[in-house]
Amino acid sequence: MKYITISISTVLVLAAACTTTDHQNKNVLNLMQPIAQPIAEQVEPQHDEVPTATSSSLCPDDMVEISGNYCPDVIQECLNLDMSVHNANGFVRCLEFAPTKCMSPNNKKINMHFCMDKFEYPNKEGIKPDIMITWYDVKKGCEEQNKRLCVDNEWTLACEGPDMLPYPYGLKRDVNACNIDHPQRPWFDASKSAMTPDIVEKLDQRVTSGSMPACVSYYGVHDMTGNVDEYVVNSSGKPYVSGLKGGHWVIGARNKCRPETLAHGPTTVFYEIGGRCCKDIK
Repeated sequence: MKYITISISTVLVLAAACTTTDHQNKNVLNLMQPIAQPIAEQVEPQHDEVPTATSSSLCPDDMVEISGNYCPDVIQECLNLDMSVHNANGFVRCLEFAPTKCMSPNNKKINMHFCMDKFEYPNKEGIKPDIMITWYDVKKGCEEQNKRLCVDNEWTLACEGPDMLPYPYGLKRDVNACNIDHPQRPWFDASKSAMTPDIVEKLDQRVTSGSMPACVSYYGVHDMTGNVDEYVVNSSGKPYVSGLKGGHWVIGARNKCRPETLAHGPTTVFYEIGGRCCKDIK
């Protein structure tokens, strides 16, 4: 008998007790699939041809053009669930997904066309992205460059690409592609540890933007899953105008394209929160 779990509703994520939701996403998890080997030995390379950002006269040089159809309602079936890591979210790591299915009525998708920064804010290759910034800080920083915050569904499309991939690089989770799955500092307590500069420095496990060339989406956007959690506009507006996408470097983070953290208001600052900018095409 096959047992499956279907999760659409909000769940808690990581030590910071964040709330996550898979926006209208039905994640079907086969809980009976055993884990025979460590992840690093199971995942096969998926990067024979790594996509590169192509220049577009419609976007500034530091951005890439995103043009495609977003499916609001999908099914992503997990073929191989990692049951070795469990946290407040439950079992969050799927080692391999089946191809994503669009379940919107009549396969109805939303056409999107916009520009997105190649790298996490401040969008500078070779330096570490900013952290300890609020949603308002990212919004202001983007607007000063004649850009804007990305909307959550735009972010998802840019990460998934036309094939609605669960990971920016493919169907199989690759622990070496992006900056993910690092152990948390054993002394850290998210509910008690103050975000002083010395503590933030000790918690920091960022990598420089663009330093992991396999962590790139179909459109050529880098570091979308892992590294820093990225502030976006929460299209639902509830409970806050702010959302977080992509997860960060600590083991147990969701690190997939579709989920969104909704528990943190726009004034929240934390050791792993940053952002990214988008821009309308006129």
